[in-house]
Amino acid sequence: MENKILYITQSWKLARKDNTLFFENEKIKKTIPIVNLEEIFCLWEVTINSKLLSYLTENKISIHFFNYYGYYVWTYYPKESYVSWKLLVKQVEYYQNIEKRLEIAKSIVRQIWKNAIYTLYHYKRHWKKVDRYIENIRENLLILNNQKTINQVLMIEGNIWWNFYDSFKEFLPKDFILNKRVKHPPDNPINALISFWNSILYTHTLTKLYHTQLNPTISYLHEPLERRFSLALDLAENFKFPLTFQIIFKLINKWSLKVEQHFDENLNYAYLNESWRKIFLKAWNEKIQESFLHKKLKRKVSYSSLIKLDAYKLIKKLIEEQKFIPFDLENKI
Repeated sequence: MENKILYITQSWKLARKDNTLFFENEKIKKTIPIVNLEEIFCLWEVTINSKLLSYLTENKISIHFFNYYGYYVWTYYPKESYVSWKLLVKQVEYYQNIEKRLEIAKSIVRQIWKNAIYTLYHYKRHWKKVDRYIENIRENLLILNNQKTINQVLMIEGNIWWNFYDSFKEFLPKDFILNKRVKHPPDNPINALISFWNSILYTHTLTKLYHTQLNPTISYLHEPLERRFSLALDLAENFKFPLTFQIIFKLINKWSLKVEQHFDENLNYAYLNESWRKIFLKAWNEKIQESFLHKKLKRKVSYSSLIKLDAYKLIKKLIEEQKFIPFDLENKI
């Protein structure tokens, strides 16, 4: 059974009542059991207290906070319960050894390269003019193999993403063309959608990391910094293709998402209105629970489970020195 995710899209006072979560606002009072609950997304203003946080800690439940505009703010991360000093030493060793760190960083970018091309081939088969973007992305692989620093690898990654974003003009409506990637804050509808989705994916990945023995602050592609869990950024990169872009493309092209109708004009169309945000969250929840047969495990898994499996792949790399190959979109492994 998949662990449950709770999305809060209204203003509530949230507390503990016996062994349940108690919700209260001016109109409604209700309780929700926490059985199989793994994380909570607070996408509106929520009032909590220390008693509730203690309860969430006891049950290993993460809670993520977003502001009124849908921008990620912070995560309450319960005290680590899965601790391995052996693994922590290995994580640090691989970070400090530039050759070992580069090996992992290049593996992540190499898979971004592959997944980006696979995604664009879908549009090529539908007669979209994406050949030049595919070729531009292809050129990065040989260059990647020769890079000697993390900054050089990051430049290759940035070039792959730039070409991928630039290709949007060939298969998205003109209102959703991405001229440049702007994050803080997003300055147009497509930037807003990408930022919101990537934040949801990042926090979900962080929750999955919490349930492993990996330290989420020690990363290999992204530079570890205070106040962020950079390993979640590393592992989330390749899941952006199914869990950010496939959802966005589908909702724009098939659900007829319109800038004028579904974004706030007063905020430069960079804020999705409440009704459509709920539709997007529904699409996200369905996507991460979508299951398919894993070719190696010979059993059905979901995208949500695959994120955790990627964390275990990294553990095997660090402990057993097995080859680390991040999520492959084409084969779903």
